[in-house]
Amino acid sequence: MTNDSNSTATVPVRTRTRGRAVSRETVMPKAGDSPFALGFRMPAEWEPHTATWLSWPHNKSDWPGKFEPIPYVYAEIVRHLSRVERVELIVNDEAAEWKAREVLHRANVLPESPGQNHPNIRFHHWPTNRGWLRDSGAIFLRRKRPEGGHDLAASDWRFNGWAKYKNWQLDDQLPSRIAKLLRVPRYEPEVALGGKPHRVVLEGGSIEVNGRGTLITTEECLLSEVQQRNPGVTREQLERVFADYFGIRKVIWLERGIAGDDTHGHVDDITRFVGPKTIVTCIEQDPQDANFEPLRANYRRLAHMTDQGGKPLRVETLPMPSPVHFRGQRLPASYANFYIATGLVLVPVFNDPNDRHALNTLAELMPKHEIVPIYCGDLVWGLGTIHCMTQQQPKS
Repeated sequence: MTNDSNSTATVPVRTRTRGRAVSRETVMPKAGDSPFALGFRMPAEWEPHTATWLSWPHNKSDWPGKFEPIPYVYAEIVRHLSRVERVELIVNDEAAEWKAREVLHRANVLPESPGQNHPNIRFHHWPTNRGWLRDSGAIFLRRKRPEGGHDLAASDWRFNGWAKYKNWQLDDQLPSRIAKLLRVPRYEPEVALGGKPHRVVLEGGSIEVNGRGTLITTEECLLSEVQQRNPGVTREQLERVFADYFGIRKVIWLERGIAGDDTHGHVDDITRFVGPKTIVTCIEQDPQDANFEPLRANYRRLAHMTDQGGKPLRVETLPMPSPVHFRGQRLPASYANFYIATGLVLVPVFNDPNDRHALNTLAELMPKHEIVPIYCGDLVWGLGTIHCMTQQQPKS
């Protein structure tokens, strides 16, 4: 990757889309006028936030037979987040808002009167299919504020239900709704495929960035023919689009994700940045476990990797919890699915002896953050935990 990371030119762009009028908030860049060429990049998760976006749970089929505790897990997460930054909470409609308010009131998140508001919680009435906003929500971009321009933008990647489920159309509308609400430019990443434009499918949980130009992902998720997001799109095309829309100069390709992962290889269950040059990656100690060899293969790759400037990366390890099963199904329980908010890190725990080890490791690596454990033994039945449900909005 050879992009110039210092490029901050503010080149005018046309407001257009393929043959139809669009709102003023939608910006489709001309050739050569990519978001990166305009100075935008994808910030690291630990960079300052204005807000965290969440979608209140309502699809009981995501937690069959175990939905009742899920809203209260969300309430606990909202309680911690609203202490340090704004929470933008998506609900289906007014009735859904009042149900959410009732739970938040019982969990001592909202004031004593259910009708009163919290200064750091805002509700938005938008219908959704599911609550995994990491994958369906806007992925925000940021740049130094140009004179008379925006310093925040939304990248709107196509969402298709992880190339697995049929009910995703409402979730695919969320980035455009968010961009319109915030009045920021919205970019729809495309590549040429068979001589025609192809809008790229991408979920936020499939990528991890250090905010300086390095991105980590897995071949299993983005290149496999199983749950294939972008048939016909090559590795080189994906790297090019990451450069143009995220400012990426180095892509680290790991092999596989963990057992039980419904997304087929999301990186946010296995390997995360906790600093510009520091990575934590999961390791399984039991040679008989299905995760043993795949996670070690990923570790071996990382041990020889460098960052976007060719400097060695510091690679630390996180343990895996004991396998979590429900109704005979292996679930994707992982400590790597943590979320870094303003001054705190929300970490999934599972009442497992390795909980303490994982929490201590993250505390040592992020000493300026409060490390907050969140019990996710019920939440993971939905095949995701804290990082999967959150999406950060950078400070602007």
